[in-house]
Amino acid sequence: MFSIRMGIPEMKQFWDSLISKIQIGEATKDEKLLFKKLGKALKNLSSDPRYPALNSHEISELSRRYGMKVWESYLENHAPAAGRLFWVYGPAARQDITIIGIEPHPNDKKMDMKELLFLPWKN
Repeated sequence: MFSIRMGIPEMKQFWDSLISKIQIGEATKDEKLLFKKLGKALKNLSSDPRYPALNSHEISELSRRYGMKVWESYLENHAPAAGRLFWVYGPAARQDITIIGIEPHPNDKKMDMKELLFLPWKN
């Protein structure tokens, strides 16, 4: 099992806000769907970062930019406009996974997930 944490303040705030909206019943239809997809992806990531449906792979350009391996995983499988989850191993141990960003698929023209944005890693 891997320990999942939200790595930067904006990512933690985003996740906490989404959970809060779900709990008090104020989440929109899109937020509820996102919560379901993100929750499933985080569960799969915590059990096995190489879980097939996640299609996890290193993003070389981001790894070079930040000086550490940055991984991308899909929020859903077999969907042409699946959102993406960005993460790194650590900081304390290889069994830690730190979520550093989330974004809609770059080709998503519908913008159903317009509130999502890439949150770059901050040292």
